[in-house]
Amino acid sequence: MVNVIINGHNIAVEEGTTILSAAKRLKIKIPTLCHLSLHEIDLENKRASCRVCMVEVVNTGKLVAACATPVFEGMEIKTESARAIKARRAIVELLLSNHPTDCLVCAKNMNCELQKLASDLGIRKIHYKGERSKYPVDVDSLSIMRDPNKCILCKRCETVCNNTQTVGALATIGRGFNTYVGSTFDKSMYNTTCTFCGQCVAVCPTGALTEINNIGKLWRLLHDDSKHVIVQTAPAIRVAIGEEFGFEAGTDLTGKMVTALKNLGFDRVFDTNFAADLTVMEEANEFANRLKNGGKLPILTSCCPSWVNFMEQQFPDMLDIPSTCKSPHEMFGTIAKTYYAKKMNINPEDIVVVSVMPCVAKKYESARPELMNEGKKDVDVVITTRELAIMLKEAGISFDLLEEDEFDNIMGESSGAGAIFGSTGGVIEATVRTAYEWLTGQPLGYMEFTELRGIRGIKTTEIDINGRLIRIAVANGLGNTRRLLDKIRKGEEHFDAIEVMACPGGCIGGAGQPYHYGDLTILRKRAEGIYKVDRDKNIRKAHENPMIKKLYDEFLESPGSEKAEELLHTSYRPKPRL
Repeated sequence: MVNVIINGHNIAVEEGTTILSAAKRLKIKIPTLCHLSLHEIDLENKRASCRVCMVEVVNTGKLVAACATPVFEGMEIKTESARAIKARRAIVELLLSNHPTDCLVCAKNMNCELQKLASDLGIRKIHYKGERSKYPVDVDSLSIMRDPNKCILCKRCETVCNNTQTVGALATIGRGFNTYVGSTFDKSMYNTTCTFCGQCVAVCPTGALTEINNIGKLWRLLHDDSKHVIVQTAPAIRVAIGEEFGFEAGTDLTGKMVTALKNLGFDRVFDTNFAADLTVMEEANEFANRLKNGGKLPILTSCCPSWVNFMEQQFPDMLDIPSTCKSPHEMFGTIAKTYYAKKMNINPEDIVVVSVMPCVAKKYESARPELMNEGKKDVDVVITTRELAIMLKEAGISFDLLEEDEFDNIMGESSGAGAIFGSTGGVIEATVRTAYEWLTGQPLGYMEFTELRGIRGIKTTEIDINGRLIRIAVANGLGNTRRLLDKIRKGEEHFDAIEVMACPGGCIGGAGQPYHYGDLTILRKRAEGIYKVDRDKNIRKAHENPMIKKLYDEFLESPGSEKAEELLHTSYRPKPRL
């Protein structure tokens, strides 16, 4: 232990602790822009690139960066000295001198950490005026907009992309004044190894990285009387949307959310949880067939589009092991434009399917040619949780005052299994609930695989099915996924089923959710909300959902049928990128 003094307060901390971490234990706030610490998902950024966290060390008389300077025995620190405050102000003013001033129309307005810091420091005038950087804006990916003009070189995005996700799509380009964080070889994001997971968007403190905005397009469709516009909402939305309206993270606001969507003008409001149950049926059938018939194992879940991109680019030699199932919202889109269209006697070309997703990669996914049926997209428009909140505020809808309503049918009923798709470990848990009963003919004695829950990077468990010990793994975060797949490729590990989610925590931590900036408490509360939805359901297994049974009886015949294969399954191909 090391004894230090911060602003006159004595504290003993472990050797190697940074000044910033020591100050946090005393509840002393030191401002920072570049620092982001998410230990449980393997992200520790100590670049000290922004220099906003400058403090004064009395022992040496020097100003140092609190986020990257370890304490030493007898160290005395002043975080509020005149020198420290003056240095911070000067640094922030220098950042602002090369930063656009279009805050009112910026996507990060009121969510920008640079904006808040400037306000907290009382900066009302920029004393340093000079040349400003001018770079083209990249919007080619359909998911992520990259505006280098708003980059403050904090390197958070580069750290999360290269260290946590191990994707390697972002790099520092140029020298001196012309330095900015861009893509490999300065290509558009679409032409790099980017998987569009959006974790760079989730950690960016300014508007340098944001999602592609589909709000204007959706408003036009909602006001087009010739279109039948339906919407589906992912399981993770209902436990996060409330954060934009003052509710505590994890609060289940399903009923209010449904009412709000109906007030926006959607013709029907459906639940992606229904399609998650459908995914379980197809994926459990695929898993059971591989087990019984000596098929290729492990089977890997395929719900996450970023993970699919990662697999196609980084592990093309293993493309025969992921499940061929489309993701739930894509399955919903297909069924909406076939089964639903027929039941409602609506021309499929007049149906517009909108997905509200916690994920920015779903925007790209909806445009994949493999996910089209007879030349028509399964899903027409994807908006994020944040975009939905913006639309509700635009429409003047008082979310907290709304009454609760229910999803429309014939595709609104869902089980608890569909709900847990929103949290890491949920997809494989839901699949096993059904696969176990199909394979054994016996009811599953317990519903909750607690060892697969939580936001740890890799989790494992075992379950006995007909005397065979089935090994299951769950990975969240692409870096953890890479480590797991490398072991499987080398023969160092064996699993029968693996779930992968690109985002830390799964969909609850998706890049389209309300910003949490590394607060793991928020992710845990969202997960708790998801599992409460599951526990409160009367039906907790996908194969017991009466609406799913009806869909198979009237249209799909059986899981894995020719019709199901045609509409609900897809294929993968290697996608080498620069």
